[in-house]
Amino acid sequence: MPAEAFFKNPDVLDAQLSPSGSQLALTTAAGAKRVALVVIDLGPSGKVSRPAVFSDADVVRFSWVNNTRLVFSVSDLESGSIEDQYSAPGLYGVDADGNNLRQLVARRPSPRVVEGGRAGRESLTYNHQLLRVPLPAPDSNNEEIVVGTVVFDGGNGVAEVVPLWLNTRTGRTRRIDLKAPDGSVGWLFDNAGQARVAVVRREGRQAVHWRGAGQAEWQLLSEIDALLPAFTANHVDDAGNLYVTQRRGPQGYSVLARYDFDRRAPAEAPWVSMPGFDYNGSILSNHPGMAAAGVRVNTDSEQTVWFDPKMKDFQALVDQRLPGSVNRISCRRCGEPGMVALVHQFSDRHPGQLWLYTAANQQWRAVARVMSGIDLALMASVDFQRIKARDGRDLPVWLTVPAGREPGRPGPAVVLVHGGPWVRDGHWRWSAMQQFLASRGYLVISPEFRGSQGYGQAHFQAGWKQWGRAMQDDVADAVLWAQAQGLADKRVCIAGASYGGYATLMGLVRHPDLYRCGVAWVAVTDPFLYLEGSWWIQDDISSAGRRYTLPQ
Repeated sequence: MPAEAFFKNPDVLDAQLSPSGSQLALTTAAGAKRVALVVIDLGPSGKVSRPAVFSDADVVRFSWVNNTRLVFSVSDLESGSIEDQYSAPGLYGVDADGNNLRQLVARRPSPRVVEGGRAGRESLTYNHQLLRVPLPAPDSNNEEIVVGTVVFDGGNGVAEVVPLWLNTRTGRTRRIDLKAPDGSVGWLFDNAGQARVAVVRREGRQAVHWRGAGQAEWQLLSEIDALLPAFTANHVDDAGNLYVTQRRGPQGYSVLARYDFDRRAPAEAPWVSMPGFDYNGSILSNHPGMAAAGVRVNTDSEQTVWFDPKMKDFQALVDQRLPGSVNRISCRRCGEPGMVALVHQFSDRHPGQLWLYTAANQQWRAVARVMSGIDLALMASVDFQRIKARDGRDLPVWLTVPAGREPGRPGPAVVLVHGGPWVRDGHWRWSAMQQFLASRGYLVISPEFRGSQGYGQAHFQAGWKQWGRAMQDDVADAVLWAQAQGLADKRVCIAGASYGGYATLMGLVRHPDLYRCGVAWVAVTDPFLYLEGSWWIQDDISSAGRRYTLPQ
């Protein structure tokens, strides 16, 4: 398969049912040079409209505001500039049929407006970001969303984010009388768009404030070192529950717990725990005002646990129909006789397939493949292992094994070092870079070296001040383990971007006999410049991060 098949824009980037379930919106690059927003009428007409398609920009994120209107942001996925792809993507509102396109927030760096958008005094300046789209009810005509005015500090950081209501049809804003703590930069909202949690970060400390329904005053729940918070606010439901994540046990695995306002602390019994992994997931809500419908989590793979017995049965039915894959369900009128469900099927060897199910006639329809041109029979399998590093630390390692590779027959390998470095990289799903390398016969070794998040606070913190040291040894130990297991031979290349680029260059210095080659791109090559910054270089590291976080 040609390289382009792996790295082209997907045929479907995202898909969402309208609040009533009568329409399906998706972002797609199929049949066009740019990613467009497409809406399909799921009724007898089957009408397809393209509310947003541009010649100089791609639609990258969108949400339904109500049954007839959507909001979306754009980016230039063809640009070589990371800043243009991810900074100030702007915000637009449009009707599902393509009428009444309005630019709501301007873009930076270019003052140019994408075709058809109306800007000038009618749009907010680029320093506004989308904070929350209220969960729309099937019969709701609400056209307002919550945006935040970002106030920057004297450096490269955010001093405050001030929420506003924004009408997506008229572009008018109205203030929200929050009486919020000064310097609030993080917010959590309930499904109706009401602010419930405000997070203040100042001088390396983090304070969490709470305001319940019907309350005017904010109460301080916690204030502590931002790097070692007592807990992190995660979700607010419409019943007034606050859910937080908290590190527990000797390895510091993050669990999800309800906050106990009587104890003024997270509940002793966790609501969701994932031994061996930090909590990483979302609470599912189907309708405003309803209790949580389920929870979706990522351990070594994605799983959904439904609380509603009808949805639990439906998930079992879907999994039986589509075995061997993750089957992510989003639905309208969930569990009811009139349910409409969108199922996103994917696996380590399958980029994804979308299915539509209507309960009224028990009909299944194939909607689209996420990526065309991928021969599933040629795709590699993904395996997850926990090995021991040289000092005895557990080391999570992901392996992408080429199709047809026989056990006990070692072959060439690429150790792919992730960037960040303080992120979780691996998941049981299809990944373009790993699959491309595997299609050329390489075993791909992806170590979650110490300092990687997602595997407990102890594993994360063990990487502090270990660039080029124990973090680098972990990468080498993953290679040595693969060789000892008969998976890899002596032909090993180290590769990566950003921190992965740094680790590639340092790997060639520290362990020159282990690697035949190194490939580094957008590499961190001057750690002192990274740590200290410079007036003559722009980057995305805040002044507060450089002062309070990076030194540790």
